[in-house]
Amino acid sequence: MTQVSQAMTRGVRTIAPHDTLVAAAQAMEELDIGALPVCDGDRLVGMLTDRDIVIRAVAQSCAIEDTTVADVMTEDTVCCFEDQSIDEVQEQMSDSQIRRVPVVDREKHLVGMLSLGDLAVKGGGRLDDTLEAISQPAEPDRSGQSQASGGAGGGSSRQQAGSLDDDVRH
Repeated sequence: MTQVSQAMTRGVRTIAPHDTLVAAAQAMEELDIGALPVCDGDRLVGMLTDRDIVIRAVAQSCAIEDTTVADVMTEDTVCCFEDQSIDEVQEQMSDSQIRRVPVVDREKHLVGMLSLGDLAVKGGGRLDDTLEAISQPAEPDRSGQSQASGGAGGGSSRQQAGSLDDDVRH
């Protein structure tokens, strides 16, 4: 049985809770990644994704220059241990519908990341099943928190169909 330590990526870039979202976004751009583990020293305290920045800061009209990573990060992060089996972690990823997992030691110090890409290249396991479970559509949050929480779709289907018909006729 393959262990996480055999497939994970080591030497992962992190961000601190007090850093700004601008610094986090710049790090994501520089590294061409969509998620950063948030660490206080070498202890994992959360995760920040590009989606967190958009949904919890931009969509809520936060002042990006003044907003810190701690303001929008996910604190209750699903993580795994480097000595866990790949099969067990793939099950966690499927259940939580996540594509990457921080890897920690038993004192919750970050030692790496495990992503679907790592599993595809190095991991083995049931990657097809994991990807299928992760990719199941989630129910949207319709709580109306943002100013843009109006109807989705960009117009009525009648208008859209009419414009399609017009295009086909010409």
